[in-house]
Amino acid sequence: MQNVKGTYDFFGKEQALRKKVQTVLQEVFELYDFDEMDSTILNELDLLTSKYAGGDEILKEMYQLTDQGMRRLGLRYDLTIPFAKVIALNPGIELPYKRYEMGKVFRDGPVKRGRLREFLQCDVDIVGIDGPEAEAELMQVAAEVFKRLNIPITLRWNNHQFLGEILETMGVPSDKKPSVMLTLDKIAKIGNEGVIQELADKGLDAQVTKAITELIQLDDPTFKQISDLYGIVDSKGSLEVQALQELIQELGLDQTCKFDPFLSRGLSFYTGTVYEIFDASSSFTSSLGGGGRYDEIIGKLVNRDEAAYPTVGMSFGMESIMELLRDRPLEAKVPLVVVIPIGEATIPVVLKTAAELRASDIPTGLDTSRRKLKKSLASAASKGIRYVILIGEDEAADGKVRLKDMKETTEVVLSLDEALLIVQKNVL
Repeated sequence: MQNVKGTYDFFGKEQALRKKVQTVLQEVFELYDFDEMDSTILNELDLLTSKYAGGDEILKEMYQLTDQGMRRLGLRYDLTIPFAKVIALNPGIELPYKRYEMGKVFRDGPVKRGRLREFLQCDVDIVGIDGPEAEAELMQVAAEVFKRLNIPITLRWNNHQFLGEILETMGVPSDKKPSVMLTLDKIAKIGNEGVIQELADKGLDAQVTKAITELIQLDDPTFKQISDLYGIVDSKGSLEVQALQELIQELGLDQTCKFDPFLSRGLSFYTGTVYEIFDASSSFTSSLGGGGRYDEIIGKLVNRDEAAYPTVGMSFGMESIMELLRDRPLEAKVPLVVVIPIGEATIPVVLKTAAELRASDIPTGLDTSRRKLKKSLASAASKGIRYVILIGEDEAADGKVRLKDMKETTEVVLSLDEALLIVQKNVL
């Protein structure tokens, strides 16, 4: 018996850390007024394979199945298309609409560090805003999330429209622009030489290849440098970049958010801004999150004006974040009080006592292991538990408890209400 490759069970300290990360994400999402959503895992195959969805690279990794009614279905491979479906099916949703969702997605792809076949995605999306303020707000969300997780990041961003305009001025044919963008997106992984080699295999005109080669050999080019070099100043893409860049500077995000003219993220449905989040120290090379603007998907799904549902989203890579945090020490969660029965007859009273403590919002554990009291006390001390309540037959008969302070090494017999006041005063 073994787990399917690329799937894991989480428990103990690792699950506690995962829960902590999810709690940070949820707190920040709700701080920014995003509503929670829970979309369907099973979807019609036609939806997931539509030309407006994830593209060939993702579709070949999709898990497909047929139900007993011979309907062709698929497991969701991300949270974006199911979200688009929800908006399309509920035209009464008031726009702009901001949602977040944390849920499992499935991809039958290669397994490596930080990349699984069953994994948790954590998404935020804004639909109904076509201005750069939507992208800027999601950048603020990312900065706040990783600040709380104590992970220094670099958020690299670009604009699909702008990159397309650059390639157009170089003479790249329209039908080859997506392929060239994919190659440029790999520059950090395969280097300039790798990019040049891939370009050579695309059958581009020699002058076009030379122009692209000159572009990638520029040393960390800025937006102004590139727009001046190629004469792209008042185009749609360049104006979008300028507007977002001004907002980033106004918000003080310019040290975290860096313009990257080669970033494209590879997915065909992006229509404007794209961004990807990386560990600022570069010790972990996988992406920690990413996203962008996809203005056309929802409108196309419902056969309406493509621009009717301007949308921008960001996905946080839970598994990559976990890989980065896994070796960090985690403060173990322990109960504030442990209740121990002395003798079998006192177990009902012990259960009732624990229930009353919990009703007062005091995390309470039970030790009914029937081991020697000395071992139970040693266990509580090793976990840093301050108070132990002992209940023997005499205490049960008198309606009392024996409160043991492990820090002060004192022990007193008193009522549960009195014990409760002491615990609340000293540990809450």
